[in-house]
Amino acid sequence: MAEVKQLNEYNEDSIRSLDWREHIRLRPGMYIGKLGDGSAPDDGVYVLIKEVVDNCIDEHTMGYGKQVEIGIEGKTVTVRDYGRGIPLGKLVDVVSKINTGAKYDSKAFQKSVGLNGVGTKAVNALSQHFSVTAFRDGKQKTADFEKGILVKEYKEQATQEPNGTLVTFTPDDTVFRNFHFIHEYLDNQLWNYCYLNAGLAMHFNGKKYVSKNGLLDLLQRKTNPDELRYPIIHLKGEDIEIALSHNNDYGEDIFSFVNGQYTTQGGTHQQAFREAYVKVIRDFYKKDYEASDIRTSIVAAISVRVQEPVFESQTKTKLGSQSVYEGGPSMKNFVLEFLARELDNFLHRNPAIADALKKRIEQSERERKELSGIRKLANERAKKANLHNKKLRDCRVHLNDEPPAKNKEEFVSNQSNTTIFITEGDSASGSITKSRKVDTQAVFSLRGKPLNAFGLTKKVVYENEEFNLLQHALNIEEGLEGLRYNNIVIATDADVDGMHIRLLLMTFFLQFFPDLVKRGHVYILETPLFRVRNKQETIYCYDETEKQAAVKKLGNKPEITRFKGLGEISPEEFGRFIGEDMRLQPVILEQGDHIQQLLEYYMGKNSMERQEFIINNLKVELDRVEDGEPAVA
Repeated sequence: MAEVKQLNEYNEDSIRSLDWREHIRLRPGMYIGKLGDGSAPDDGVYVLIKEVVDNCIDEHTMGYGKQVEIGIEGKTVTVRDYGRGIPLGKLVDVVSKINTGAKYDSKAFQKSVGLNGVGTKAVNALSQHFSVTAFRDGKQKTADFEKGILVKEYKEQATQEPNGTLVTFTPDDTVFRNFHFIHEYLDNQLWNYCYLNAGLAMHFNGKKYVSKNGLLDLLQRKTNPDELRYPIIHLKGEDIEIALSHNNDYGEDIFSFVNGQYTTQGGTHQQAFREAYVKVIRDFYKKDYEASDIRTSIVAAISVRVQEPVFESQTKTKLGSQSVYEGGPSMKNFVLEFLARELDNFLHRNPAIADALKKRIEQSERERKELSGIRKLANERAKKANLHNKKLRDCRVHLNDEPPAKNKEEFVSNQSNTTIFITEGDSASGSITKSRKVDTQAVFSLRGKPLNAFGLTKKVVYENEEFNLLQHALNIEEGLEGLRYNNIVIATDADVDGMHIRLLLMTFFLQFFPDLVKRGHVYILETPLFRVRNKQETIYCYDETEKQAAVKKLGNKPEITRFKGLGEISPEEFGRFIGEDMRLQPVILEQGDHIQQLLEYYMGKNSMERQEFIINNLKVELDRVEDGEPAVA
C-alpha cells in the first residue's frame, strides 16, 4: 500500500518544466497533427515540408524571391528560397527558440501563414538531422542540429550566393516510423502554392510548377472539361479570389485557402462562401431554391487574405477568424458583398452561363424530389437497423465530434486517426474487431460482394440496404462536413474475390461520393501474405521478394505460412498490422483521370476490351527460389 501511495503522490517533485525541444518531441501532435508514415496527405512528414515552404511563401508574398527549389533524395528534404534570408545573428534562435521570429511584427510580414514562431522549430526538433544556412548581403552562416540539439554553429563567411535561406532535414524515423514520401501528395501541395501566388516558380526534383491564372488554373486541373456544365467562372478582388462551376458529380467539391494555406477542413471563409453563394443565386433568379439543390455538384475554390489569421490548430487546416482584419468586415459579410457584386454582374453579362447554371440547379431539384420518398423510407429503416446494427462496430472518437475544452490538441490528433475498416465476412471482421483500438478504429462488415454501382443513380444507395447503412455509418448523405472517420480503409482478402470487392467498393465511392477519394480519405489495407519463422524470430512478409529475403535471413528451412484470408490471421497477430506499423495504400486519382471513363473501363460491360488488355499486358515472372522450393508465377 505504501508503494501505491508513493506512486500516486502529487508534490513539488511531480512538476516538470520541459524545454521547447522536449515538449515538441513528447507531444508532436500539438504541433504537426498526426504522425503517420506518409501514406496520407495530412501525415506529419508532409506538414514538416509545408512548415519550411510556408516561410518561403511568406517571403514571396512580401515581395522577396520569385523562386523556391525543393528536392527529396531518399528521406532527406532540401528547400531553398531567394527571399531576404534570416538575419545571420539570429539564425540559431529563429530555428531553435519558441516564440522567436519576425511575424510578431506586422510591418515585416503582412497576411502571412505562420504567426506563432513554431513551424521550423517543430521541424528541427522532429528531424534526425537539420541544417539551416542563411545567405544575406554577401555573407552566409550555417547551423547544424540533431533532434533539435545544436551540434555545430559555423562562423560567418563571404559568399557569392544570392540572398535567401537553405534548409535541409531528415525526419526522425524513431518518430515517423517506416515513413515514405508519396510524390503525388507533394505535387498537389506545390501546385496549390503556385495557384495562390501568381509569378511564383517552384521546382521539385527537376519539375517546374508555375501558374498564371490562379484559381482558374486550379479548377481546370481538378476538373474534366467534358463534365463541366458551363465554363469556369473566375472572379478576383482585393484579398479574395473565387472560381466555380458545376459538373455531374454528387456532392460539393470546395477548395478553400487562407494566405496561401490550403485549409482542408474549411472554416469560416468556406462556410461564408457556401452561404453567400446560395443567397446570391436565390436573389439573381428570384426563386427560393433549396440550398442543397444550388450547391449539389458544385466545384469551387475560394482564397482569402487575412491579417492575423486565427486557425483552430497549429497545422492550420481550419480557419477560425471571424473577420478579415481588426475592425474590418466580418468574414461572412466580406464574402457576401464580393459575390453579390461580382457574381451577380457576371451572370447578367453572360446569360448563356446563367441559363446553364439554372438548368443544373433545377435538375438537382428534380432528382431530390424523386428521391425524397424512397430516402424517407430508407432512413427510417437505417435508424431501426442502427439500434441493432451488427454491421458496424463503432469507435469512441469521431472526426466530426466537437473537441472538448480540456486536452483539445490531443483530441484533435485522435480525430485525425479515426479509421473505419470495411471488411467482408464474420471471420475477418472478428479478427479486426478484437485487435483494433476501440477509441479510434471502427469496423463495418459486408455480407458478401456488394452491388456494382457503375451507371446507377443515387436511388440505389437508398434501395440497397448495405449501401444505405454504409452511407449512414460514414455520415456523408449531406456531404463531407459530417464525415465521422478520417480514414476509410478497405480490408479484403488477398485473392481474386477480395480484389473484386475492392473494385466494387471503390466504384461505389467514385460513383456517388467522389470527394472521399479526391480528398484522400480512402485507402487499401495491406496485410502480410506470408509468415516466415523459426524458434527465435518471426518475420511477416508482404510480397514474394520479402519472403525470399526472410527465408534467406532465417535459413535452415523455416516454417512458411501463406495467409489467403484475413480470417486466417489471429487477432493477436492482426493487432500488429493495424497499429503503428499499419501499411495503407492510398487510392489516388491522378490528374486527368476521367472518373466515368475509368469506371466504364474497369466496371462496365466492355469485357472483351478488358480481356484483350489483360492478354496483351500479362507478364509471367518465374522467381528463382533457393533450397529447391517450387517457382511461383
